Amino acid sequence: MPDSASSCSLHAVIDEHYALVYRYAYRLAGSQAEAEDLTQQAFLMARTHFDQLRNVTAAKSWLCTIVRNLYLRGRQQQRRWQPWCDEFQPVSTPEPTFEIDPEELQAAIDQLPEEFRTPLLLFYFREFTYKEIATHLQLPLGTVMSRLSRAKCQLRHLLSAAPHPAEWQPPQPVAT
Repeated sequence: MPDSASSCSLHAVIDEHYALVYRYAYRLAGSQAEAEDLTQQAFLMARTHFDQLRNVTAAKSWLCTIVRNLYLRGRQQQRRWQPWCDEFQPVSTPEPTFEIDPEELQAAIDQLPEEFRTPLLLFYFREFTYKEIATHLQLPLGTVMSRLSRAKCQLRHLLSAAPHPAEWQPPQPVAT
């Protein structure tokens, strides 16, 4: 692939990164309809600002930044603060061995504060390195590591609090 964006067409960039952009938008938004809208808006914005892409090798990060910024703009009214996980509490329960329902996972991810959700999605679902996440979010590397740790802690707590099919039993009526 050429090094300069001017010698590469927008269509080639879209073809190469469409699936990644859509998956990222889906994980951010949590629904197919919102992900489709975000993806379309991102590529429209990319078309408008394609001349700003100086290096095609940075297209993945550039497109994900566009998606993230569009998502954050849309969610700005709905942002709320959630308390951080107390990561200094020892975890005495072993890691679960059950499979997690994708809808349950998405619901738990949706509950994470944005500052924790984005690094988590970039790391686990986009396979960005810590350094790529730090560059993408314009954060120090230590902040990225801390936010990933807190995101995993909160996600673990959210998923362990939800009933799982193998463990959940309907409440028994109380005999009177």
